Amino acid sequence: MAQGPWQRRSALWAGRILGGLIAIPLLYFAAALFLGLIPANAAWRQAESGIAIFVRTNGVHTWILMPKTNDYMDWRPFIPGGHVRDPRWDAANYAAFGYGEREVYLNTPTWGDLSIASATRAAFGGGDPLVHVEHVHDPQVDADTRRIVLRPDEYRRLTTFVAARFRRDTGGRTMPVPGRGYRDNDIFYEANGGYSAILTCNEWTGRALRTAGVRTGLWTPLEQSIMWRLD
Repeated sequence: MAQGPWQRRSALWAGRILGGLIAIPLLYFAAALFLGLIPANAAWRQAESGIAIFVRTNGVHTWILMPKTNDYMDWRPFIPGGHVRDPRWDAANYAAFGYGEREVYLNTPTWGDLSIASATRAAFGGGDPLVHVEHVHDPQVDADTRRIVLRPDEYRRLTTFVAARFRRDTGGRTMPVPGRGYRDNDIFYEANGGYSAILTCNEWTGRALRTAGVRTGLWTPLEQSIMWRLD
């Protein structure tokens, strides 16, 4: 049976919509690859001596690990050990800082638990951000962790960027999410900023490193965009 004009137009629009749905993620990943290959701070080389930080991945998400205290920054008032389930972690000498969307962080313990609604809200900027902090002692380089040595001015820029992400109460204190953490040594904090497919957890890491002056891709929405430059 021959199709009428309305049916042909419907089929044409259905094809266009399907093509658009396929093209959007392809364009996104192409842009992530292309902009991740273009370096910001192209002339940067890590210092021979200075402040050792680490960048860690779990294969999807990245964190920046910084000393809890040194001559340039004291993180202890921001992230006291009393905020986590086991306050003995206050003695740890490093802290890992990550950034993510609230619903995904709090209610998605594994990626298999990620719902379409949560993923859509995170991608289109509908959710609130949180800072994730994990107390870590003596981090080591391994398959998922890279070490970077920063100069003092680079480290100050990095800490200023991260500190500004913490939302404060009227008394100037950071705002933990009570009782919410994956283990005994981590906690979430209310954060400033947004979250979307443009500003992902890994792009937040990339912005922090670019602000410090570290050689990083221009846009780093994927963990691979961060980690491959540190090998």
